[in-house]
Amino acid sequence: MTEHVYKKIELTGSSTVGMQEAIENAISKASKTIHDMRWFEVIETRGHIENGKIAHWQVTIKIGFALTE
Repeated sequence: MTEHVYKKIELTGSSTVGMQEAIENAISKASKTIHDMRWFEVIETRGHIENGKIAHWQVTIKIGFALTE
């Protein structure tokens, strides 16, 4: 069995559409420079309110990726 070592980083994605898009934006941007991403966990969700409605979502996630030799 192969053993893995992982590193975690924390990112905050944003979106005017919703939480899922905020997460996907963060992962998409990270994937341009970080390889072997394996999992994510949502740490915090918050938003901005304008005129009594949600105007903007921010979702903070931790992404785990495998360290390579």
